[in-house]
Amino acid sequence: MKSDRLLSLLLLLQTRGLVPATELAERLEVSVRTIYRDVEALSASGVPVYAERGRHGGITLLPGFRTDVTGLTADESRALFVLAAQGAHAALGLDRALGSALRKVMAALPEPHRPAAELTSRRILVDPDRWMRTPRPAVDLDVLDRAVLADRRVRLQYRSGGAPAPKTYTVDPYGLVVKAGVWYLVADRDAEPRLFRADRVHRAELLDDPVRRRDGIELADVWEVLRRRVETRPDEILVRARVHRERLDRFVRLHGDRLTAAPERSDPDEEWTEVELAFHRAGDARPLLAMGGSLEVLDPPEIRTLLARAAAEIVALYPEARDADAGAGPEAQVEPRARTRATALQEAITEAITEAIPEPRGGGADGPGGGGARPPS
Repeated sequence: MKSDRLLSLLLLLQTRGLVPATELAERLEVSVRTIYRDVEALSASGVPVYAERGRHGGITLLPGFRTDVTGLTADESRALFVLAAQGAHAALGLDRALGSALRKVMAALPEPHRPAAELTSRRILVDPDRWMRTPRPAVDLDVLDRAVLADRRVRLQYRSGGAPAPKTYTVDPYGLVVKAGVWYLVADRDAEPRLFRADRVHRAELLDDPVRRRDGIELADVWEVLRRRVETRPDEILVRARVHRERLDRFVRLHGDRLTAAPERSDPDEEWTEVELAFHRAGDARPLLAMGGSLEVLDPPEIRTLLARAAAEIVALYPEARDADAGAGPEAQVEPRARTRATALQEAITEAITEAIPEPRGGGADGPGGGGARPPS
């Protein structure tokens, strides 16, 4: 609606000061011509707004002009009380400030909107953490927060994933991002965009030097580049597998983020559904073992071999199940099923390893090299 757009334009100018007409048009998703028409409408209604010409010109309000009108609609009022990341406020030390701000907003709301806003805050709760996540280490964002707000460089002692010890970097921060409850510092290192997990920062030192960002680049721009870099790696390993129909829902909950496409629900008479997953590294496929016998990797052979070896290591840890019937006495007969399952699993592992390793070039067991394929030692 035009009235909502006029109010949004007024509040933007009141907050930002001098703003180019092109930026206002982009923010409000209208044309530049519409912005100038809206400026004329505001001026006609008594708002002291005017345009400054020139290369560094734009639309601005008369200095000192303020309005106390909130102009919040019912849905906007409710939206303010659905706060998705309460943990983010706590990490920044803003929990009390948030509560105070919400009380002030509630007091400023039009009387008809207050009951709906209050009810929303009591009936809607958003928890950004995933189920069964391991406890995260404490994160001290104080220095990082001050650096991004003061536009200062930062010296980090940072340990990359898999690195044995931290290294020292001097970075130019763009801002902080919290994704799925994990905080990241988005910064340039040697004029290249980098992502630093806050819980891997051993020490952060705020420097006196002003930040050296690339011209015209904002936090959202850098984050988009880094996000795409993480999500679309060219060296992904595609794994084809089949999942038992009864465990398909659990498989999607555990590994849905790895699927290249939603699995097709098979015919009720079919026991198995084929799926395709993408992994950055072969070792990332190990969690598939959690599905037990409800999932079988069909391809590629190296992933079958990796899982078979991992399963063999597990069986080796429980020899008592494999050898439960080896001796005399009541204990030997207590768990015959465990022995049968362990023996069957060991046989399946040996068979899987044998099938997964290609035969030597030039023939089978009787070809050059002799002996054929055999399980690795």
